[in-house]
Amino acid sequence: RQKWETGRQGSRQRQSKFQSNFQQYVVKYRSTMAFRRLVTLNIKNELHTFHKLQNRPSNLMIMVSTVHTRSISSLEITKNLSLLSKEKKSNKVINLKLEKPEGKPLVVMLSWLMARRKHIYKYADLYLQHDFDVLNVSISPWQLLWPTKGTQMVAKDVLKFLDINTKYGPLILHGFSVGGYLWGEVLVNIAAERDRYAHVVDRIAGQVWDSAADITEISVGLPIAVFPRNKVMQAALRQYVVYHLKAFDKVATRHYVRSSQMFHTNLVRAPAQFFLSKTDPIGAVKSNQRAKESWESMGIQVYWKCWDRSPHVGHFRSHQKEYISTLNAFLENTNILSEKITKKVKAKL
Repeated sequence: RQKWETGRQGSRQRQSKFQSNFQQYVVKYRSTMAFRRLVTLNIKNELHTFHKLQNRPSNLMIMVSTVHTRSISSLEITKNLSLLSKEKKSNKVINLKLEKPEGKPLVVMLSWLMARRKHIYKYADLYLQHDFDVLNVSISPWQLLWPTKGTQMVAKDVLKFLDINTKYGPLILHGFSVGGYLWGEVLVNIAAERDRYAHVVDRIAGQVWDSAADITEISVGLPIAVFPRNKVMQAALRQYVVYHLKAFDKVATRHYVRSSQMFHTNLVRAPAQFFLSKTDPIGAVKSNQRAKESWESMGIQVYWKCWDRSPHVGHFRSHQKEYISTLNAFLENTNILSEKITKKVKAKL
């Protein structure tokens, strides 16, 4: 009996140790990037959030907080839209309309999937030093996969913001990766009411496309964005995306195709600057070349910067000085920069 009691006690100790180790493992796993990214794909939570956003009264006054980081002020307008500037903005937004609009140039920055705020701020600062404001627009993987409940809702908010905040101008588009698809959805809405939104198109003075991805690269880019360091999960998600494109034509695939068509038959005739590289499988040279040729055939002036080697949405990090000088040269060509600011930036370089 004494041996039996000793064995039972040892079993309890081993079980307790296992439970303790398991709890530590769970805590550690929950802190990993993979777990946090999996949480973003929780459809129920996303759908609940969207119902709350889309069912808000039209005259609702949204009270938002202003976050300051390194002299950059961020005003959250919706879950997907935030206004970045050098100075603090009013903390009241009524139905996407700013309480105190300013007559400043505005950059519409269409960010890539899972973009971190600190990275967005680095790009925003390129424009803030020119006294621009920056409207940062982001979408989640779930919003990309289900465009009718996701990306298209964001696109409508972007267009509405530009439509009702008329004092912002001129406008510059700066899109990354999936931002090209998002802008295509905006163009779908513009095409449906061209007379109403003509003033928005007319205010666009230039467009910058960094690593723009077409529909053919969705199955390549989405898994890498969600699981950048997990090859097994990348392969699994890639297989699902291929299935998703085949199975959900009415609610997904046909909208991707329509957006791609609108992007290539661009309603915006402002000059365009492309940033890309030969080693980027997502913002591929071939698909960007098709857009370039299509736009040039419509009389759009296209500037082309293609590096031999740099990662997807990593051209600025890999070729910082050349990226900045090329971007500033393009902005000068749009004739919206004051000579004083241009000389100041050149002196820093």
